[in-house]
Amino acid sequence: MQLKYLCTFWGCETLSATDFLDKVLYEGYDGVEINFPDDPIFIEEFLKRLKEIRATSHPDFVFIAQQVLDPQQETVAQYQERLLKRLEFLIGLQPDAINSHTGKDFFDFSSNLAILQATENLAKESGIPIWHEIHRGRFSFHLKTLLSYLEVLPALKLIADFSHFCVVSESSLQDQQDLLSKIYPHIVHIHARVGSAQAAQVTHPFAPEWNTQLKTYLSWWQEIIDLQSKTKKSFFTITPEFGPVPYMPCAPFTLVPTADQQQINLEMKTYLQANLKAHAFN
Repeated sequence: MQLKYLCTFWGCETLSATDFLDKVLYEGYDGVEINFPDDPIFIEEFLKRLKEIRATSHPDFVFIAQQVLDPQQETVAQYQERLLKRLEFLIGLQPDAINSHTGKDFFDFSSNLAILQATENLAKESGIPIWHEIHRGRFSFHLKTLLSYLEVLPALKLIADFSHFCVVSESSLQDQQDLLSKIYPHIVHIHARVGSAQAAQVTHPFAPEWNTQLKTYLSWWQEIIDLQSKTKKSFFTITPEFGPVPYMPCAPFTLVPTADQQQINLEMKTYLQANLKAHAFN
C-alpha cells in the first residue's frame, strides 16, 4: 500500500487556483485537500488546472473536497438542507472523496444520526465517498459518544484528527486506547497534526518539549496504517494539516506566529515519509 501526501488549501487562500496547484506540485505532494472559497472563477480555474495536471505529469493526482459550513442560527432540518445542498455541489466537481464536517455537538443523537444517514444515501447515489472528520463542534467531537454512531452505521468512514479528542478529554487519551482502537477500522484518511491536552495544535511539532506528543501521534497513525494495509488498498492518504493564525499559536499584541505553517506541513510530510511504513499483505 502506498502512502500519498496531500497539501491543504488552508492557509493558502491568498493564492490563485493555478498558483496553489503549482505550489503543491513543486513541493512534492500527491494531491490536494481543499475547502473551496465562494468564488466561481477560482473553482473553474482549479478544475481546469487539475485536468491539465492529470492529463500530463500526474494522472493519479488526488483531489479531496471539503464541506465546512459556517455556523448559523437554524433548525436541524434547515441545517440538513444546507449541508446536503453543499455536498451536492461538491459532488458535481467530481472529487475523489469529500471530507465532511458533519452535524453539531449540541444536536441530539437521533438528529445527528438522521443527518449522517442522509449523507450516506447521497454518497451511495453519487458514487462519491463522503468521509466524516473527527472534529470539535461536530457529531464526532467525543471518542466514547462517536462509538454509538458507529454501532448504528458500521459502514461510516472517518478522517482521523485526534487532536480534537485530546482537547475535548483534556488528555493524551492514555486511558482510552481501547476505545480509540475501536474506530481504527473506520479511518480512511489522516490529518497529520499534533495537538495536546490543551490545544488542537502545538507550537511546533518538532520542538523538543513536544516530542512525547509527536511520538504518541505517530504511533496512532502507524497503527491505523498497519490495519488499513491489510485491506489490500492500493494507497492511503495523509494531509499534514497544521493551520495558520489563529489556529497557529501566536505572540500577544503582535500576533506573530510561533512557526511557519507551510514549512511545518512540509517538514511533517518529510518526517512521515521517513517514519511511517506501509506494508504489502498478500
